[in-house]
Amino acid sequence: MPAFDYKKKYREYYLPGTSPSLIEIPPIQYAAVEGQGDPNEKNGSYQAALNILYTISYTIKMSDKGGRSIEGYFPYVVPPLEGLWQMAGGSPGVDYSNKAGFQWISMIRLPEFVTPEIFRWAQQEAARKKKLDTAAASLLLLKEGLCVQCMHIGSYDEEPATLEKIERFLQQNGYQTDLSSSRRHHEIYLSDPRRTAPEKRKTVLRLPVKR
Repeated sequence: MPAFDYKKKYREYYLPGTSPSLIEIPPIQYAAVEGQGDPNEKNGSYQAALNILYTISYTIKMSDKGGRSIEGYFPYVVPPLEGLWQMAGGSPGVDYSNKAGFQWISMIRLPEFVTPEIFRWAQQEAARKKKLDTAAASLLLLKEGLCVQCMHIGSYDEEPATLEKIERFLQQNGYQTDLSSSRRHHEIYLSDPRRTAPEKRKTVLRLPVKR
């Protein structure tokens, strides 16, 4: 039996078209690490956060091979990396010219069988096995609700062009963005930047909206 793949099961959340569309997002739980600063900084806090997230995620994924029995466990593909973004001081939206001022929550979706107890176990197990400080990680239940999303194809620095397309769509259909500290600019990274040329990278851009 193939491993469960969230991208394939929930294509409407992970594989939108290149034209903006409205979508209602249900509550989803994540492993999350919050931080600030330029995500491109070598050996910076963002890279450290990704290391924590992937280590915890794969600890849970491989738990059936490590002797940990988890009620409701099923084999699955670790979902893609995601991020919530705003600017330092809580300013909503994203200023691409000031990457040092980014405030971010990096996150990876977790299966529904992951309880707070299982998450704490995975944190501790990852710390023990990898000699890694995982204290910054938390279990996050994200309630996004009504959003607009669009597939961006290209480099991250070219995202403003897709965001302009989204803004035109909202104006034409009687909606506006509803960004705040609790409803942030959201990105889902479908391409590995280490293996994908910038012009071919696929990133889901998702913004909370209201009428």
